[in-house]
Amino acid sequence: MAVTLEHPESTSPARAPGDLTSRAVAEAYVGGVCFKLGPPGLLGAELEWLTEHGECPAPRPPSSAFAAALGPHAPPSVAPDSPALPLPGGSRITVEPGGQIELSSAPFRTAAELCARLDSDIRTLRALLATQRIRIVPEAADAHRLPERVLASPRYHAMERVFDGIGPFGRLMMCNTAATQVSVDAGADRAEVTARWRTVHAVGPALIAAFARSPGLRGAPAGMWASQRMRTWLRLDGTRTRPPVADWSDPVAAYSRWALDVPLLCVRGPCGANGADWCAPPGATFADWLSGALDDEIGRRPSRDDLDYHLTTLFPPVRASGHLEIRYLDAQPEGAWTAPIHAVDALLGAPAVAAEAAELAEPLADAWLDAARHGLADPQIRALAADVLALAAAHAPTRAARAELDAAAHRCRRGHTPDGVAAGP
Repeated sequence: MAVTLEHPESTSPARAPGDLTSRAVAEAYVGGVCFKLGPPGLLGAELEWLTEHGECPAPRPPSSAFAAALGPHAPPSVAPDSPALPLPGGSRITVEPGGQIELSSAPFRTAAELCARLDSDIRTLRALLATQRIRIVPEAADAHRLPERVLASPRYHAMERVFDGIGPFGRLMMCNTAATQVSVDAGADRAEVTARWRTVHAVGPALIAAFARSPGLRGAPAGMWASQRMRTWLRLDGTRTRPPVADWSDPVAAYSRWALDVPLLCVRGPCGANGADWCAPPGATFADWLSGALDDEIGRRPSRDDLDYHLTTLFPPVRASGHLEIRYLDAQPEGAWTAPIHAVDALLGAPAVAAEAAELAEPLADAWLDAARHGLADPQIRALAADVLALAAAHAPTRAARAELDAAAHRCRRGHTPDGVAAGP
């Protein structure tokens, strides 16, 4: 199980355009690459931080500082010739558009091993960054700096151009937010995929509230939100961030259809008669491109590599990337990032527990906006968050995980955020 999809900036697809012969072929391909079937047993995570550079007031580190600090571990986004070697614990480093830094773990059989390896790699990362006076900041949203991009790749320029046409949230998401993501295997067969998909969505509002800790985000429109980070994702572009999952009885088939009907974010390379770089006809979907409706604008039909790339421009709360990426959790305080990993591991550890969690959370399964806005200040959501974490604690595989989840459940019952602050206005 790879924890993240790569985002190559190549403009030359390896396969010839036209190897997707029909929509049915494309949907079957998406179902196969996004939901890889097999007995679930692996777990991964991505930890993301804001960064500061030098003295106060602290600016964002330039890409050259990241390249110098990370050496052979630097990602191609800041050092194109870097081998991008993993850290000793297996994690790979990514630098995000606004200078956020991310560790993407290797997959492991147990949450205990995953957390131990990530903890080791965090110490290594800190030491590397310190050589260039770069500090990691364990916040989920930047309450002090306006959004500013430090990476100048065509991908991020295209994202910024499209999202700026919708509102302020795309630029804020790209540059001023940080998350904790947990990745799990999709399931052994389509029935188990459906069950696990249902669970990770049903508990979404409860876990958003339980781990919300980003009330401040500079540059965001006025409004009180427990998770300004999640607000940006829900508001930046509903066509690619809010699929109608409540209507999906078969997530494999439905995700495949949805993916083709999401508007193109960009087409890699010069596009159309005027040769504009990485553009896409406004509102045109991948299905439009596949059908030939964009022949005049783009000048070719899409390849499977184009479809692979399109899939990396979809940002739902749970993204299918061969496994399931749970993307709706705020970055956590120093030393507290293990709790959401243990929660997801316990809730999906056995089919019966996953089913119980889904049933428990079902009454508030659609309360995504309320959870992001009010968090634990909402009495119903607070009670559910505590109950979901208590269920996870009861089925945690180790004593240490059980104690951590029990503490998180008690914290939620008291209405306190992960930082120990009383939730709500």
